[in-house]
Amino acid sequence: MLEQLKILRRQGKQYIPDVAKVHLHQNFRGRPVISSRPVDAQTLTDVCPMGALEMSPVRLDLAKCSFCGLCARTFPEKISFTNDYRIATNIKSQLTVTECNDLSITVDRNSVRPEVRKLFRRSLKLRQVSAGGDNSTELELNACSNVNFDMGRFGIEFVASPRHADGVVITGPVTRNMAKALQICYDAIPDPKIIVLAGVDALSGGIFADSPAIDRSFMEKYHIDLYIPGNPPHPLSIINGLLDLCGNRNGNRW
Repeated sequence: MLEQLKILRRQGKQYIPDVAKVHLHQNFRGRPVISSRPVDAQTLTDVCPMGALEMSPVRLDLAKCSFCGLCARTFPEKISFTNDYRIATNIKSQLTVTECNDLSITVDRNSVRPEVRKLFRRSLKLRQVSAGGDNSTELELNACSNVNFDMGRFGIEFVASPRHADGVVITGPVTRNMAKALQICYDAIPDPKIIVLAGVDALSGGIFADSPAIDRSFMEKYHIDLYIPGNPPHPLSIINGLLDLCGNRNGNRW
C-alpha cells in the first residue's frame, strides 16, 4: 500500500477527473464556426472533398465532414474549427452548422426516449459492430476504456455478446457483406435497445456514400439514438455523448 501511495504522489491522477472540462490542444478540430465574411460560393463548395459544404446560407454538414480542415486552411476568414469536442447529438439536424450561428451541439433531453434514461443512466453495456470500418473509430472506442478516459467508471462498457448488451455502436459505412451480420446482432439485443452511430462513415457513408458496395437500409428502419461525428471521433466526444444521452452527469459520484 505504501508503494502505491508513493506512485500516486509521484505520478498524480492518471485518469481525467472531469471529462466535460478538458482543454484539448489548440490543433484539435472540434465544432466548426462559420463567419459572415463573404466568399466565392462555388470555390468554397468545391474545396470540400466530402461534399459537406452547401450555400445560401453557408452550412457545413458534420454527418459528412471528415474534419480534414481543408476548408479552414483555404478560407481561414470564413471557417474555423474550435476546441469544442462535445459534438454528439440525438437530433441529426443539429449536425448542420450554419454561418453566423455559433451554437453548441447538444443532446436534446426532451427527445431522448424515457426508457433510455430510466434504465441506462447508471449502467450501459454496448456491442460494437465494425460494418466495413477502417479501424480508426474502432481504435478510439477502444481508447475510451483505457486508464486516461476510464469510461467504465460511469458504468459504460463494451461487451462481447449482443445478448448481454443494451445497444449497438455502429462504425463503418455498412457494407453489403456486413448488413446481415449487423441485423442479426441488433435482433439479438434485448429490448429496449439503443443505436449509436460513431464516425463519418457510419453517419453518412463517408467517402463510400455513393458506392454500390454498401447497404444502409438498416439506418432507415430504426430510430438512431445518438450521432457522434468525427473522422474518427475523439474519446471525449464519445464519452460525453453517451453520458448526455443517458443523463449521467454525476461523474464518479454514484
